[in-house]
Amino acid sequence: MTTFSDEVEESIARVREEVAALHGELVRYGLVVWTGGNVSGRVPGADLFVIKPSGVPYDALTADDMILCDLDGEVIAETAGAHRSPSSDTAAHAYVYRHMAHVGGVVHTHSTYAVAWAARGEPIPCVITAMADEFGGEIPIGPFAIIGDDSIGRGVVETLTGHRSRAVLMQNHGPFTIGSDARDAVKAAVMVEDVARTVHIARQLGDPLPIPPEAIDRLFDRYQNVYGQSSDARFATSDEES
Repeated sequence: MTTFSDEVEESIARVREEVAALHGELVRYGLVVWTGGNVSGRVPGADLFVIKPSGVPYDALTADDMILCDLDGEVIAETAGAHRSPSSDTAAHAYVYRHMAHVGGVVHTHSTYAVAWAARGEPIPCVITAMADEFGGEIPIGPFAIIGDDSIGRGVVETLTGHRSRAVLMQNHGPFTIGSDARDAVKAAVMVEDVARTVHIARQLGDPLPIPPEAIDRLFDRYQNVYGQSSDARFATSDEES
């Protein structure tokens, strides 16, 4: 029987509840269809993360269904949810957690407009202030990779390392987002679909006007360090931590 300290058990339970609830946000914002997409959350104080089971309808998900894995993507036996198969993207999430220590949450969706940009293999240019605020520039394209092993995770890490964006559009696949925790990564997923739609519409009207790089820097700094309440925890990139 796998056992953890009381503190870690409390963290696992809290992350299970949060990750289960956040899958409902993907449905609420129209980011997924059927059983596609997934949310995972790192367990604070342990080399563990929680992710949804594969192929289970969103309206049937509960905290007990969430699957506990180690950072190699291996299911922790004899824990809640262990009787189910984990998401097909589990290896990708695990790779991100192993190689990006500052990441506490990972989200993958099949949201329509973001996937359309991914199908074209085209980054979303930073032409609206909301993008500068949230992503600090364009949303980049990651390489094409096959689902099932850690290839997608490698592409996510390679593309986002040293990049201010918390979102990457994996070519011919769709968006992956990262955050300080699972909720923060879900916010990024909501925002990437919003800007993907807006910039697509803008291009139907003509060529969008670029924002000067120095203005993007100022907008990003203000939003990340000034906007909101002083108690807000902002996402720190690996560059900011170094």
